[in-house]
Amino acid sequence: MPLILAPVGREVTVVRIATDEKTKKHLANLGLLADAKITVLSSQGGSTVCMVKNGRLALDRSVASRIYVA
Repeated sequence: MPLILAPVGREVTVVRIATDEKTKKHLANLGLLADAKITVLSSQGGSTVCMVKNGRLALDRSVASRIYVA
């Protein structure tokens, strides 16, 4: 399921990131890789805030919809 549909407060695992290589590299530098464990903190108003490792990451709707989690 896309990250924008993930339940709030639940830890999920990134399965696939379906975007261009430049964006994948940028997300990887932020700790968002395949098999990474993340927790969705909120998903309102077009952005998704998630906990990646020990930091919070805010993603806009277009990027969050291309990150698939399980």
